[in-house]
Amino acid sequence: MVFQSLIERKRDGGTLTTAEWQAAVRGMLDGEIPDYQVAALLMAVVWRGLGPEELSALTGAMLSSGATLEFSPGTPARIDKHSTGGVGDKASLVLAPLVAACGVAVPMMSGRGLGHTGGTVDKLESIPGFRVGLTLAEARDQVERIGCALFCQTGEIAPADARLYALRDVTGTVPSIPLISASIMSKKLAEGLTGLVLDVKVGSGAFLPGLDHARQLARTMVALGTASGCPTVALLTAMDRPLGRACGNALEVEEAIATLSGEGPADLLEVTLSLGAEMLLLAGIEKSGAEARGRLESALAGGQAREKLGQIIEAQGGNPAVIDDPGVMQQAEIVELFSAPRSGVVQRIEPRQIGEAIVAMGGGRRKLGDAINHAVGFVITPKPGDRVKAGQPIASVFAADEAGAALGVETLRQAITIGDEPVESLPLVIERIGESSGRV
Repeated sequence: MVFQSLIERKRDGGTLTTAEWQAAVRGMLDGEIPDYQVAALLMAVVWRGLGPEELSALTGAMLSSGATLEFSPGTPARIDKHSTGGVGDKASLVLAPLVAACGVAVPMMSGRGLGHTGGTVDKLESIPGFRVGLTLAEARDQVERIGCALFCQTGEIAPADARLYALRDVTGTVPSIPLISASIMSKKLAEGLTGLVLDVKVGSGAFLPGLDHARQLARTMVALGTASGCPTVALLTAMDRPLGRACGNALEVEEAIATLSGEGPADLLEVTLSLGAEMLLLAGIEKSGAEARGRLESALAGGQAREKLGQIIEAQGGNPAVIDDPGVMQQAEIVELFSAPRSGVVQRIEPRQIGEAIVAMGGGRRKLGDAINHAVGFVITPKPGDRVKAGQPIASVFAADEAGAALGVETLRQAITIGDEPVESLPLVIERIGESSGRV
């Protein structure tokens, strides 16, 4: 196989056969195809897309490049959730222990930060000692023992995706519906799931900001999952502003713990309950959305969800003291308050600018292998539509040094717009896509 010819064919709008995708994936993993040629093929896919058969072939090749999770007979329904990525999106940290506390098995495999968005794995590693690199056997045993495992993709599961995921992050090839779909679904289909819920972000902070593209992505993944025997539902949720107040790894862990303790922001709670209800319905735990939300709310109010997170942290080598004392995590060297420059109504809080600033401050990666500072980030109190007064503290910058603090303050000046007119934001949950698609 001359790989250059495959690049040229895809560049010119042609298609690759199933056998060619399988060969390409093998060659990449074997080291026969260099990264620069793989990157060229990725860019060709961004420009030309993939037809349904090509997408199925690529997803299958990535899935079959590794092993799959296999559970013992009698294991409860196994449901995972995946987000396409957002700024301040720590819903997984709340959702996984919450749903597990309701009797669903949750093998949640997550990724690291990608582009301007944070990653659940990076957030978990803010907890001292927390080990995300579980083997498949360890993940399976933990799910069967305590109902949940929070782990990263290992070399065992879809190793082809791990390589492509890392290359996409540094080559400008993240926002592609077929590449996003194949990446997500090759991993999820390897988890031995009985159902999957997708959180597809919409808005300026999403990889695919427009509603039409988000809907197309959701439908593509739902179709892939359903065709593979894994019932799949997608919710389109808002990312035209950060989710919650905290943005940055350790800060988001702290806010997730607060949410499990009944003290979290309303928007984060609403998105979490909406996703959790879909997970309980797929698991057959409840028959209606109202009943599912009621069970989730009871697990929060009764402390079972918070307790479950503590069990997960301890099982994976983390310091369980973080549940009561988030100060055990890395702390910022500098904390700078940001005050409203004028009175008025918050018109906009641009999530992409916030996310990019976190990366620039050291809280994300610019190239493969970069170490990150878990402490840096922002806490932004108001939401679009809220009224503020001149001089009122409305945000905090958490930085590693004076330069980072200055960058953070300048970012807030640009990202937060205050005006005089009322403003409408996207609804938190925009649309449901599944067997009975429609507005929520």
